[in-house]
Amino acid sequence: MAARKAFLTDVRTLRKRARQHIEQGAVTPGYKADRATVVRVLNEALATEIVCVLRYKRHYFMASGLPGQSVAQEFLQHANEEQMHADQIAQRIVQLGGEPNLSPEGLLTRSHSEYVEGGSLVEMIQEDLVAERVAIDSYREVIVWLGAKDPTTRRMLEGILAMEEEHADDLVSLLEELGPGSAPAAAAPGSSGAAPVRPVAKKEGAAAKPSGAPAPKPGAARSRAAAGRGSVRGARRRTGVGKAGGKR
Repeated sequence: MAARKAFLTDVRTLRKRARQHIEQGAVTPGYKADRATVVRVLNEALATEIVCVLRYKRHYFMASGLPGQSVAQEFLQHANEEQMHADQIAQRIVQLGGEPNLSPEGLLTRSHSEYVEGGSLVEMIQEDLVAERVAIDSYREVIVWLGAKDPTTRRMLEGILAMEEEHADDLVSLLEELGPGSAPAAAAPGSSGAAPVRPVAKKEGAAAKPSGAPAPKPGAARSRAAAGRGSVRGARRRTGVGKAGGKR
């Protein structure tokens, strides 16, 4: 009976290979992916994350009105998480012996998602949702392409993908909370400039606030809105509902 092939390379061979091309650091002879292509793809992902950070930050500062104050906090949280993704990707590029491309020149060309500002609160959410959907499909394809050739990069992207899916769920929940009557036509691609944010229409029969009522203290509206709505993601976690309506 033929001897079964060993699963692991013998120790002497591993030690010998580790000493070869030691300047390549984490990239050993056992690395099976096309490193130059992986670095290029990761730089495209890096540009995508940076564009998402910039768009979320603009939406954070431009969101106004009572509903906008609570939605702005979701924009800020997403921006911070996209920045974390960008940092992870840049670090992995360096580990692979590449250089993260952080140049503003050609940023939108490298990015898979667009930078569309949106003219209203609903349009801002819609444009962020479109960008998240683009990133989700993009990361899925890269993960499948990497397979077992670069498990470290694949696992990193799987973690990023999971968070992008949470972002998409958050944005859908925000649109549902604002109500179908507040959703205008989708913004045209490449539109620029931001019109004043339109407030959500009042429900019929709602009592009008007396003209002599005292103005709320600064920050009070934000606190009440945040307390009433809570974190979209936090509410979902408390109920145990995960992505696409499934249980975590």
